[in-house]
Amino acid sequence: MNSIRALKYSAVFILPALALLSFNSTGILTFLPLLYAFVLIPILEQIIGADATNLPKAQLELVKKDRIYDMLLYLIVPVQWACLIIFLFSLQHEGLTSADITGRTTAMGILCGVIGINVAHELGHRTTKSEQILAQLLLASSLYMHFFIEHNKGHHRNVATMQDAATARKNESIYRYFPRTIINSFKSAWEITKKERARKKHAIWSLDNEMIRFMIFQLLLCAAIGFIFSLKILLLFLTAALIGILLLETVNYIEHYGLTRSKINEHRLEDVQHKHSWNSDHIIGRLVLFELTRHSDHHREPSKHYQFLETLNDAPQLPSGYPGMMLLSFFPPIWFRVMNPKIKSDKN
Repeated sequence: MNSIRALKYSAVFILPALALLSFNSTGILTFLPLLYAFVLIPILEQIIGADATNLPKAQLELVKKDRIYDMLLYLIVPVQWACLIIFLFSLQHEGLTSADITGRTTAMGILCGVIGINVAHELGHRTTKSEQILAQLLLASSLYMHFFIEHNKGHHRNVATMQDAATARKNESIYRYFPRTIINSFKSAWEITKKERARKKHAIWSLDNEMIRFMIFQLLLCAAIGFIFSLKILLLFLTAALIGILLLETVNYIEHYGLTRSKINEHRLEDVQHKHSWNSDHIIGRLVLFELTRHSDHHREPSKHYQFLETLNDAPQLPSGYPGMMLLSFFPPIWFRVMNPKIKSDKN
C-alpha cells in the first residue's frame, strides 16, 4: 500500500513523455511541455488548491524502508539523458520550421530545469558518492555543475543574507536578479573550492579540483555535440541549457524573495530557520517537483529526503504554487504588489 502511495510522484514523468511527443511533432504539439507546465498546472493548482497535511508518524518507518522513493529519483537520470539525445537527433529532421525548433528547444529547456536540476538538487544533498555522481550527471545536462558546490556549501550557509547569490533582495526584479545570481553563484563555487583546497594545502590548478573537472566535462560535452551534430545544434543545446538555468534561478527567486536573517550581535546572524524560505503546499507542484515546494522544512533540515518534508504552521506561505508564482515574477510591478506586503505579515 505504501509503495502505491509513493507512485503519486510518478506524475513527474508526464513532462518527459510530453517532451518526447514534442521532439517527434511539429506545430503546436512541440509546445505541449510549455503549455502543461505553465498553463495547465497553474490553472489546476488554483482549482485543486493546497494540502497542508503531513505524513502520519505511524507511517514514517514504513516510508523509510520503501526504496521506491529513491528509485523514482534514480530513474530520472537515464530519462533525462535519453531525452537530451533524442532532442539532439530530432533537430536533424528535415523541414522543421523556426516554430518547431523553438518548441522542441523550449521543451528540452523545461526538462533541464524541472526534472534535471531539481532532481539533482535532491540527490546532491544525499551522502552517498553514487547519488552525488547522479546529481552531477543531471547538472551536466544543463551545464550547471558548479551548483553542486555552491548550493550545498554556499547557499545553505548564507541564505537570507547579502552574501547569498540566490537570495533575491526586496524590490529586486527578476531581470536584475538573473545576471547577479548566475555570475555570483559561479564565483561563489570557485571561492569555496579555492578556500577548501588552500586549507588542505592542495594545488588550485589541478584535475583533483572538482570545479576544474566540472568545467572540463562540460566543455567536452559541448565539443562532442558540436562535432557529432553541428554548430547550430550545439547553439540550440546551449539555449535549452540556459532555459533550464533560468528556470532554476526563477525558483530560487521565489523561494527566498525579500526574506532576511536578523543580526544577533555585531559578529553573528540568527541561525537559518523555516521563516527564511517561502513555502507552498499546492498539491500538483509538490508532486511534480518532489516536494521542493515545502522549502521551509528543507532549509530547516537540508539532508531530509523529499518524502519526509513537512509543512510548518508558521512558515511564510506563497499565495499560489511554484509555476504560478514563477509566471507572476516576470511582471515585477504585480510581483512587488503581491509579495512585499506578505514579507511583513509572514515574517516572524
